[in-house]
Order: sequence, then C-alpha cells, then structure tokens
Amino acid sequence: MRAVIQRVTKASVTIEGNVKANIRQGYLILLGVCEEDTVEDVEWLVHKVAGLRVFNDENGVMNCSITDVNGEVLVVSQFTLYASYKKGNRPSWLRAARHEISVPLYEAFCKQLSKTLGKPVGTGEFGADMKVELLNDGPVTICMDTKNKE
Repeated sequence: MRAVIQRVTKASVTIEGNVKANIRQGYLILLGVCEEDTVEDVEWLVHKVAGLRVFNDENGVMNCSITDVNGEVLVVSQFTLYASYKKGNRPSWLRAARHEISVPLYEAFCKQLSKTLGKPVGTGEFGADMKVELLNDGPVTICMDTKNKE
C-alpha cells in the first residue's frame, strides 16, 4: 500500500457536484493498493498513520499525533499512486490492484483507522470521478509504502 499523508487545515471530496465528505484539521490521505497487499499491510499502515507525530506541540515542535490534536481524517482511493512511467509518456497502471483486491483493503484501512482513532473517517467513493480540495498545512506531506518498512 502506498499513502500520501497531507496535514491539512481543511479538506473535502466532491462527487458530481455533491460534497461527499469534509474535514477540518487533520489528514487527507491518498491511498493506493497494489496486487501484493494484504491485511498485514493495512494493520502496519494504520499503526504508522495513527502514531505519526507531525502536529505542533505548545512549543511549535512537530511532536503531536492526530489523536493528540483530536484531528479528523479523509481517505481517498488513488490507484494512480502505482503509476509506472518508465516506458514512454503514458503511465501504466499494471501494479495497481484490481477492484476485488483493492476495494476490501481500502475499506479495511478506513474501518481500522476509524476504530483506532475512535471516530469516523471521511471517505471518497471508490472508482468515482472525485474533486479533492485541501489546504495543506505547513506544507507537511509524508509518503509511506508498506513495501518499504525499513
């Protein structure tokens, strides 16, 4: 799994002109799933996201987690995180997981993150044409890949 985690002051996802979800301070997470991903990848990534300390403490030092600041999370599926661009100029999506793999793992990630944080997690709609808006705070953007844990 690949995740692009952006610390935001606000974010939203709109589908066909209707706001599906919006958040205030927290994370906008773009999540990509590949063919080799498993539930173990979900568990590892949820643990890392929940514990990530990129919010400022009282001294202005990035020392607080999403739970420390009572932040919100919006997760948007993003198969293009697995783009291969080595040949030519048109990306290939061959490494991105098929729907029968990616949908259950995306849903498991959202459900487990919600349970870990003790609050609902906003989502986009898998496979929809989504318009994502955000105000990146910092900017702080962290990329994580469950195949690169060390």
